[in-house]
Amino acid sequence: MNLAKWKETGMGLLGRGALAALLVAASVLTPAGTTHADSGGAIRVALYADIGSKYKSTVPLITLQSDLDFSLLSAAGTPMLSVPAQNKVRISLDGYRVKVLESPSWQVAADAAKKLQSTSDKPQLFVAVRNGVKVYQLYTGGYSSESAAKTGLMSVTKAGLALPEGQTPLIVGAKHLSAGSFATLAEAQTVVSSLTAGGFDAWPVFVSGSDGTARTEVWVGEASSDSDLAAVSTAAAAVLPQLVLTPVTAGTPGLIVRMDAGLDFNSEVQILHYLLSGSDAKFIAAGNDKGILLTERSKRTYRGNLELGNLNGSLSVINVVPLEQYLYAVVGGEVSSGWPAEALKAQAVAARSYALSQGNRFDVASVVDTTLSQVYNGIGAEAPVITSAVDATAGEVLMSGGKIVETVFSSNSGGVTADPSEVWNNGGDTFVSVASAEDAAAVASSKKWYYVLLDSGISGYAREDNIKLTGNTTAAGLPIATATTKDVNIRPLPVIESSVTPAGKLNPGDNAVVLDQVYESGSYSWIKGPYTSAELLKSLTGKVSGSLPSTITSLQVTQRGPSGRAVQVKANGQILQVKYPDLFRSSFGGLPSTLFDIVPAGSYTVLGADGTTATIGSSTAAGVLSASGKVTANGSGTVVMGADQSTRVVTNSPGFYFIGWGNGHGLGMSQWGVKGMADKGYDYKQILQHYFNNVTIVKE
Repeated sequence: MNLAKWKETGMGLLGRGALAALLVAASVLTPAGTTHADSGGAIRVALYADIGSKYKSTVPLITLQSDLDFSLLSAAGTPMLSVPAQNKVRISLDGYRVKVLESPSWQVAADAAKKLQSTSDKPQLFVAVRNGVKVYQLYTGGYSSESAAKTGLMSVTKAGLALPEGQTPLIVGAKHLSAGSFATLAEAQTVVSSLTAGGFDAWPVFVSGSDGTARTEVWVGEASSDSDLAAVSTAAAAVLPQLVLTPVTAGTPGLIVRMDAGLDFNSEVQILHYLLSGSDAKFIAAGNDKGILLTERSKRTYRGNLELGNLNGSLSVINVVPLEQYLYAVVGGEVSSGWPAEALKAQAVAARSYALSQGNRFDVASVVDTTLSQVYNGIGAEAPVITSAVDATAGEVLMSGGKIVETVFSSNSGGVTADPSEVWNNGGDTFVSVASAEDAAAVASSKKWYYVLLDSGISGYAREDNIKLTGNTTAAGLPIATATTKDVNIRPLPVIESSVTPAGKLNPGDNAVVLDQVYESGSYSWIKGPYTSAELLKSLTGKVSGSLPSTITSLQVTQRGPSGRAVQVKANGQILQVKYPDLFRSSFGGLPSTLFDIVPAGSYTVLGADGTTATIGSSTAAGVLSASGKVTANGSGTVVMGADQSTRVVTNSPGFYFIGWGNGHGLGMSQWGVKGMADKGYDYKQILQHYFNNVTIVKE
């Protein structure tokens, strides 16, 4: 059955009164049981981390800043150093790097850094002082392993940089010598000066002791091997025999103090830069009432603390934040603060339940800050009305069978939510397909578009405020329209895309046949394509098992799930095997949802008045209805009409259109449906009980 027809006849939408009657008995808050997780605690959110196949988002360095003073603490909570208000500091991992060059000229080093900026070997620029003279040191990295550093060295060598005479890029590492502990930073700096004057790299280091104490040491060298470190020790002993240098114990957690000169490669700016040293290094940027800004994460500001560490050879940044404060930002990131209060409360309870159901899903964290978990954009996403909604539902979660429900949600279910079998290939009694007519709230204020056919045979879409109906019709009864202004763009799809060339133009006095009226492509309904066979095959490669045809000549949805979502698609009559149905979204180039029809661009199957079907193609010589209402034998640019009064234009364009509804997997709660239900007067408990089956709302 055609999906559009299925949507008309198969959804069985409940009216508000009937739905309210079904929900009222289940909308009572019940006291928490012993299995309820602690919603008053903190949650760990991975901003940057390498967690293997579970999650990987890494960055070579971070830049932190706050409107108030903040401190860097050891893992045990011992204060290591203080960062004044408005001051920027940088933090990276002490590990494998490529030391590219040294120069007394900042400009020489910065020019080389600019050439490396666009590569995967990200540049970092430091400045040291030797006998009162500045020396600029350019590195790339860090690298998670020695082999990765060797690859980086090859890349830097081939970059065509103008290196100072006699210099060659080399791999450096995290092996150091210690010149001892010092009572004050000033004493440590004196020793650093004597070492750098002798031509050695040395820095003060704040070291975290295993007993929770902190001390200041001086570390020398940055060797990648024991033999290189021994060579540094021998050379230093010859120049500065009065110093006793001992290898730093592997894994010793420390903050190496360096001066960064690479904040802006167009003009020299210097700020402090701390390298986290130690294989299990962990330090904490202690938060304050204003939060800490993380430049590299889209300049977002975060409540709570930032835990900084070494994870699988990469810098990890974990935001440890009180759960309710986390929700202030999550709700603001997921939905609009302009939505009704009951919608915001529903989202708050769903987001809290989801977060608490995750356990330690990401090993070092419960959640990540992307849509893989929930959108979390920090303080900037907060708003007073959202804070009120979170506070009003504090501690409330959805439970079923003694467990907190993993309350998944998506942007828009397109009128009906998904059944688990349509997403994951398995079922469950918490998620069932339910009607979500209120999803149409997403297009309540959107313009509609007319699907029109011009006299030239070109078809496309014109927004309703740019054309008007003339009152005349074709012989087949199709409305005729004209433009209300000059040079109205006829667009390939019902959406304005500045990068896409219009299909044609319509001017006042020119006529166009109106074939359909649709919503603007968005989260509720959409049209994508046409995708050629080559484009589809490229997208399908690696996402489906088994062989693919050399050319796709037919593409059909051959099986649908309970909600009408595609669970089986055939190309040239051959089933496209995917691990689970929701993968059809990425398999076909990133479709918004799997609730779609596939329509060939160049041919259509038409239902005749007697119930028979016929395929009309761009080269078909058959009597069909033309734009003027007359019968013609030319396939290209003609209109075909089925017994159900649906119309299509036959074109010479190759490929396939995807016409669909909804945005996201469609499982669980539909956010736009929540908004629509709140607009109609439902409270948040009724809304949640509609989208999640067999659940109770529990308050601690």
